[in-house]
Amino acid sequence: MNEKIEFSNRLKGAMKDAGYALSATVLEHEFNLRWHGNSISNQAAWSWLNNRTIPTQEKLKILAEWLRVEPDVLRFGNAAKQALARQQKRWDDSIQQHDREMIDAFLKLPLPQRKVVREVILTFAKAYEG
Repeated sequence: MNEKIEFSNRLKGAMKDAGYALSATVLEHEFNLRWHGNSISNQAAWSWLNNRTIPTQEKLKILAEWLRVEPDVLRFGNAAKQALARQQKRWDDSIQQHDREMIDAFLKLPLPQRKVVREVILTFAKAYEG
C-alpha cells in the first residue's frame, strides 16, 4: 500500500472514531473552522480522503487536534510510532549513568568542540570495527 492510501485510511478512521461522516464537505467545514490560513477547498478535502494528497505538516496538526489523535500517528500510523518507541527503549536501556553524564557534558560544549569530539569518537569507532 502506498503512503497516500494509508494516510487516507487513517484519516477516515479518525473521522469515524470521532463521530463524523466520511464526507469531503464535513472535512472541509470542520478543518476551516480551526484553520487560520486560507480556507481549503472541498476538492482539497476530497483529495485527502481519496488517496490523492497528504496535507502539509501545519494542516496535519490541525486535523490531529480536531480529531484528537497524535499528528505522527495520523501521518505515519501506529506501527511507526511503536518502532520509534522500541528504538528509544533500546537506547534508554543500553546507556549507563556514566554514559549519560558524558552525553550531557558533550551537549554543553560549544558546537565547534562538539564537532571535534564527534570526529574523534567516529574515528575510534571506525578503527575498532570488526
